[in-house]
Amino acid sequence: MTTLLDVHASELPSTAVGAGRRFVGGATLLLRGIGLYVRSPGLMLLGVVPALISGAIFATAYALLVFFVGDLAAAATPFADDWAATPRSVVRVIAALAFLGLGGLLTVLTFTAVTLVIGDPFYEKISERVERRYGGTPDEVEVPFWPSLRRSAADSLRLVALAALFGVPLFAAGFIPVVGQTVVPVIGALVGGWLLAVELTGAPFSRRGKRLPHRRAALKVDRPTSLGFGVAVFVCFLIPLGAVLLMPAAVAGATLLARRSLGQPITEG
Repeated sequence: MTTLLDVHASELPSTAVGAGRRFVGGATLLLRGIGLYVRSPGLMLLGVVPALISGAIFATAYALLVFFVGDLAAAATPFADDWAATPRSVVRVIAALAFLGLGGLLTVLTFTAVTLVIGDPFYEKISERVERRYGGTPDEVEVPFWPSLRRSAADSLRLVALAALFGVPLFAAGFIPVVGQTVVPVIGALVGGWLLAVELTGAPFSRRGKRLPHRRAALKVDRPTSLGFGVAVFVCFLIPLGAVLLMPAAVAGATLLARRSLGQPITEG
């Protein structure tokens, strides 16, 4: 009798296997970004400074959410006030987890947006150095600093708004027992990963004169790779201090992702 254990990867649909490989390949771009990052200690220190500033702000905000999440859960479930203690506690734990999940998604994405704006000159330098290492930027467009910063901030605001738009139904789904604690976090990581991939590749695309619509279109061509990179960053950013320490590496990895998406080399010749 054939079991799932007898099914080999070669017997799976080739598209699924290929997508899985590309997803893993996208995640390895973050590892390559870490390697590039640690070989440039000067840039490492510069890149951590803006992340520390915004990290302190968002860590405080999330700590406040954790502190008050019990009150928020009670306020969101007034229908359970007259229930017996056990079912009331269960539904409010589920509500608290839903609040924490939504808070985590919005914190990671908003942290990234704010940090990229604060540290724009530093992360631009990191991205430029990665580009030079792999052959430079074809058709580079010179964009003055202030217009570039305004566009970056506007694009980041759009992405944060999208995160909130997706976050509301995910928050509501978080109240569903079992599904809300298993399927919803996976969907949240995929949504957050995609938005992070789009957000972090802003600098290399802007350097080529390409705006947010071009960025999304290019990354969609190989969505599994983009998702692999973004989800890896998302998960690492959920680790305490992960977002602060890995932000410059994520920028370096995102530059590799942008080059790959545009058909440009990401291996040294």
